[in-house]
Amino acid sequence: MAPSFDWWAKGDHKGTPVVVKMDNPDWSMVELEGPSEDDFLIGNNPTDTRAKARGKNAKQLTWVLLLKAHRAAGCLTSVASTLASIGPAIRRRVASGRTDTESTSSFENKTVKTRFYNCIKVFLWLSLLLLGFEIAAYYKGWHFRASNLQLQYIFTAPFGVRDFFDWVYSNWVLIRVGFVAPPLQFLANVCIVLFLIQSLDRLILCLCCFWIRIKKIKPIPKEDAVADLETGENGFFPMVLVQIPMCNEREVYQHSIAAVCKLDWPKSKILIQVLDDSDDPMTQLLIEEEVHKWQQVGANIVYRHRVIRDGYKAGNLKSAMSCSYVKDYEFVAIFDADFQPTHDFLKRTIPHFKDNEDVGLVQARWSFVNKDENLLTRLQNINLSFHFEVEQQVNGVLINFFGFNGTAGVWRIKALEDSGGWLERTTVEDMDIAVRAHLQGWKFVFLNDVECQCELPESYEAYRKQQHRWHSGPMQLFRLCLPDIIHAKISFWKKFNMIFLFFLLRKLILPFYSFTLFCIILPMTMFVPEAELPAWVVCYVPALMSSLNILPAPKSFPFIVPYLLFENTMSVTKFNAMISGLFQLGNAYEWVVTKKSGRSSEGDLVSLIEKDPKHQLRRSEPDDEIKAEILQEQKARKKKHNRIYTKELALAFLLLTASARSLLSAQGIHFYFLLFQGISFLLVGLDLIGEQVM
Repeated sequence: MAPSFDWWAKGDHKGTPVVVKMDNPDWSMVELEGPSEDDFLIGNNPTDTRAKARGKNAKQLTWVLLLKAHRAAGCLTSVASTLASIGPAIRRRVASGRTDTESTSSFENKTVKTRFYNCIKVFLWLSLLLLGFEIAAYYKGWHFRASNLQLQYIFTAPFGVRDFFDWVYSNWVLIRVGFVAPPLQFLANVCIVLFLIQSLDRLILCLCCFWIRIKKIKPIPKEDAVADLETGENGFFPMVLVQIPMCNEREVYQHSIAAVCKLDWPKSKILIQVLDDSDDPMTQLLIEEEVHKWQQVGANIVYRHRVIRDGYKAGNLKSAMSCSYVKDYEFVAIFDADFQPTHDFLKRTIPHFKDNEDVGLVQARWSFVNKDENLLTRLQNINLSFHFEVEQQVNGVLINFFGFNGTAGVWRIKALEDSGGWLERTTVEDMDIAVRAHLQGWKFVFLNDVECQCELPESYEAYRKQQHRWHSGPMQLFRLCLPDIIHAKISFWKKFNMIFLFFLLRKLILPFYSFTLFCIILPMTMFVPEAELPAWVVCYVPALMSSLNILPAPKSFPFIVPYLLFENTMSVTKFNAMISGLFQLGNAYEWVVTKKSGRSSEGDLVSLIEKDPKHQLRRSEPDDEIKAEILQEQKARKKKHNRIYTKELALAFLLLTASARSLLSAQGIHFYFLLFQGISFLLVGLDLIGEQVM
């Protein structure tokens, strides 16, 4: 509905009227002013024409400013309503009493989890005790900080003028100066050095990405390969096997199967394998029915189900590659259950293999259908945009190596066989096969301009489990692959890149210093002021690094502060996962399928209808009997609930306690950082950042 203002009617307005869209509460302007009849008349007085143009431009500017003001007011209103809803949500969360310790499908060993939580609680209670101690000392006149610590007062003041508290506090000061501050400062300095090394690595990656953009460098396939695909004259349509591994993913199986069945490739040259590892009989029945319906319309697709589900996804793929007919195929494309490739995906990836016999993998980037669903998905989009556009693109151009993403990629089957095939020894089978293939001399190609749509986890619980697997698995793999990397017949620089940059710096050091420096050392320095962290470590360098991270997703720039705080908040999960994977603690080898919501791209749905409306009728619809069983199953299934995360809450109170202590020392930047970081942990601990189901 277009709004109307009385003053718009004043005067003779001949142009195309303003068209405004209102998306509750935001407005977006489609067209400001179209050409009027006067614009096509050649007037005798150009001065009048210029005056009229200036008048129109002024009106347009006024309209723009009014619309912007209304949009800003709408944003403020939405922020206010969000803040107003937080209070009732917190009350419901606390009243329900559901915590992450009650989760029956926990991906962490309870003993390890309890020990980690107890360590955090010790720091919390110690900080509360010290805060009370410091407040009492402050009101008794002990106002010094590390910069003006008057230790001579402790030694020269006679015992008689000091009461018992002064004696205790003075001895505490001596203890912390002599025994607590030095090791804490040493650990802080080590973390600062690691922080600077990692920041330098990120800066170099960004500079290389800028250079790639300026020079317009990107992988280009052979011209004759593209021409062959378009004309088909030389028959360059190699045999392609397409695999869709899935496990109890009822929400998304239809989207992926439909998208893959519409790939533009000769039917005689493609075979689609739906690799179903579901242990839910109803889900198995629905997926098999969907495959049967696509078979009836001519798709070359088969359904495979494993009774013994060993090895999770790696075991599923390994079992599928053991089929006798696989020897007839040259390439294999892999798509997870929530991925929807475009119809020309194979035509844009396969040509990169022609006449490049050393290319083993062509990887496409991901795009996300639900990146604007909530704050959590927006922050994930920032992270993954940097990962694809900067990390993987730079590594693909400069050294032809990066970690396979597990989906939206095409492998040369010979490369898989030379590397030993899929192994079930870790939870990151995709990274495992990529490392082994690189050690065998195979090259990888990353296509930043070829996208495959998928979903981001919308709930914090799903995202947390995903990140645990993504950060535990690389440490498992590092322990297993280190001897092979050292003895591999590759150059020293490739070994250095794989050991130091790929594994140590980006998989181990990053979560270690993020958690240790910003979640433990920084709050402790508030109670041991003799150990200091410079303001540039707390604020300026992290802000610069966050700005670099957000460059591949410029529309997300307003979320730069939440992104910085959330990354530090997630360091708890990543650090815990890294330690469990490195030392094989807890359930480091347990695979948890990331929960999907079943969202599909609106653009894809429109194009699907326009191209072939019949395809909308092929989507499997269960009969009445199956529908009744599904309804009974849904009623029996436990409802999803938001939970309280104890480790995050404990760290929230630790940081807020430290921020209160920083007020006594008047440390401005440290206070604001600790305050907002504590609030960030509090929101995450109360599960207020992602999908709200209760």
